[in-house]
Amino acid sequence: MPGAAALPPIAGGLLAWFQTNKRLLPFRQEPSAYHIWVSEIMLQQTRVSAALPYYERFIRALPDPAALAACPPDVLRKLWQGLGYYNRAANMQKAARIVCERYGGALPADTAALRALPGIGDYTAGAIASIAFGIPAPAVDGNVLRVFARLYNDGADITLPATKQAFTARVLAHMPKEAPGPYNEALMELGALVCVPGAPHCGDCPLRGLCRGHAAGTAAALPTKPPRPPKPVLPVTVALVESGRGMLLQRRPPKGLLAGLWQPAAFEAALDAAQLAAELQKLGVTAHFTKPLPAAKHVFTHRVWALSGWRGTAEAVPLPEGWAWGAPRDYPIPSAFAAYLALRDA
Repeated sequence: MPGAAALPPIAGGLLAWFQTNKRLLPFRQEPSAYHIWVSEIMLQQTRVSAALPYYERFIRALPDPAALAACPPDVLRKLWQGLGYYNRAANMQKAARIVCERYGGALPADTAALRALPGIGDYTAGAIASIAFGIPAPAVDGNVLRVFARLYNDGADITLPATKQAFTARVLAHMPKEAPGPYNEALMELGALVCVPGAPHCGDCPLRGLCRGHAAGTAAALPTKPPRPPKPVLPVTVALVESGRGMLLQRRPPKGLLAGLWQPAAFEAALDAAQLAAELQKLGVTAHFTKPLPAAKHVFTHRVWALSGWRGTAEAVPLPEGWAWGAPRDYPIPSAFAAYLALRDA
């Protein structure tokens, strides 16, 4: 394995760089276990700049695990609206309820206990344990894997569990036991600001003198991971139907993709106007379509929605459970439908 021999210590230079260059983020100003937890969950699949307004609003509304545990689910979904991956919020609430029941409303200062909570994996447990409680636990995310692949000039496939385990051992070997939290944060920050995907900013890196990937000229090609298979494309037909009582809205099933959220009436099939009207007629809704919706798409982690549909009107008849007439702004509606909702106000 290239670069398998141990490197000289990296912590000293790394921590000095971090002290000077770290971003002043709100969860670093008040690094409680709860704040770190919320921030780390939000930052999964989300850029820091995009997540910050949501983080600040979330903490104002739900300042501790007890408030999160007691929050009505639709209010929680509305707070999360725009961040996507809504199962993150649902798992946080499940975990908050366990924290209140078992740990008196405070996250436990124990890596294994944190790891056992819903939605908390190895990385998040390590981040909370090290940053909030000073426990020498690794927090190995994509940024850290990239840093260590380049430091060691290691082309092993980082998607393989054995590779992640080997890299995690290296992270631990370099961890100063008196400062595990700052060390983990520094590695994350280095990967986010300097050792970035593609061409790294090696001239700004405090570790470039030790970096074997930089010395070999291979840093930009690392880390190694297999190409992703193409995502399946699924047709979704939307009915943007207005009445005197608002838009026709539909709650998604309690489990699965976008669980429990609301959306404009939509069917996971390619339907023409007549077929779409027939589906709505099953609800007792007689829709009069006036114009087609422009084609749109929304990319999820494992699939792509190819969206189409029609705009129209209908009488506000009584609806079965799981359907409503209302203003979209009052409901947690996923961003998959944002382009069509914007047409409503155009």
